[in-house]
Amino acid sequence: MDLIIGIIIGIIVLVVLVALHELGHAVAARRYGVVVEEFGIGFPPRAWGKKLKNGVLFSLNWLPLGGFVKLQGEHDAANKKGDYGAATFWQKTKILLAGVLTNWIIAALIFTILALFGLPKIIPNQFVVPADSHQVAAPVQLSTLVKDYPAAKAGLKDGDTVVALAGEPVDNVEEFIALTKENKGKTVPIEYERDGKKATAVVALRDSNTAIFGSTLSQRQAIRATWSAPIVGIATTGQFTWVTLQGLGELVSNFFGGLVLQLSPNPETRKEASANVQKAGDSVAGPIGILGTIFPEAGKAGPTQVLFLAGIISLTLAVMNTLPIPSLDGGRWFVTALFRVLKKPLTKAREEKIQGTGFLILMALIVVITIGDVTKLFR
Repeated sequence: MDLIIGIIIGIIVLVVLVALHELGHAVAARRYGVVVEEFGIGFPPRAWGKKLKNGVLFSLNWLPLGGFVKLQGEHDAANKKGDYGAATFWQKTKILLAGVLTNWIIAALIFTILALFGLPKIIPNQFVVPADSHQVAAPVQLSTLVKDYPAAKAGLKDGDTVVALAGEPVDNVEEFIALTKENKGKTVPIEYERDGKKATAVVALRDSNTAIFGSTLSQRQAIRATWSAPIVGIATTGQFTWVTLQGLGELVSNFFGGLVLQLSPNPETRKEASANVQKAGDSVAGPIGILGTIFPEAGKAGPTQVLFLAGIISLTLAVMNTLPIPSLDGGRWFVTALFRVLKKPLTKAREEKIQGTGFLILMALIVVITIGDVTKLFR
């Protein structure tokens, strides 16, 4: 049931975010006199459609994977009144970037709302306003218990939260680790909470310098603010934008660098290259990973995590669409700008070939990522 609910939530979030992105394009296009022929939720085949008073065809489509906006004369060479191609270069720039800006603003709004109630802290130097913001922490939580190790033998389970160990209260991960080291080799009581109910178990800690307890530990931290919430929301969005760009750079470096190093005659270099490619693959999630794993987990964690994930995805859509990849907004702008610099005509046939090739590459990448998602599910 958690999986089904997570998938439904994921689909709704993705459709809303993509639809709002496309709405940004549509609003900017109409502002500059470009005719919007259709605004669709989901992708064809069409399930239902209605012509609105402003002349735009609003449609609901069977594939719930986002949305689209269809402009009159979308190719750059179109020159009739109301064509996208007839708009000036600056107007095209604003039309293309309107979707990016919409997603960025949505992310900033979501993070602002969360800052009032508890914005998850996911990076060490996450922005705060010291005069107003303060940090709160959830209880220490257990996950990935190792079979036949103390935690599992004591009957503890994934998701249990620790209240106390050896009679000492536990407020953070560092305190828990310190207590396990102080009591290694001893049998001590552990107080924990499961499904809202407190219980006590006895755990025989290993007399070792590693894996004394036998479980991964996590602790969700959050930032709360009052009057500074909008500042925290906007600054955090900017901070996460930079982190996302850094992550993309590392992803590209690991993947393509790893592929090149695979040709090395040195076995150790090839081994390191394979690890880099594997690392790049593990850091990417496609539709199956997002809907089948990430959203169900966020759904179980509560509405705050779902909203936070929606903000991260909105920000990621904004960043990805600025990249100069054909078929994405940034790619369309880059191709138009390049031909202007080269002072060559961007004919309809040439543009379709460039954008079509980019789309095929993008689809191939999605297929590869989807295969990786399926592989991860069965590891």
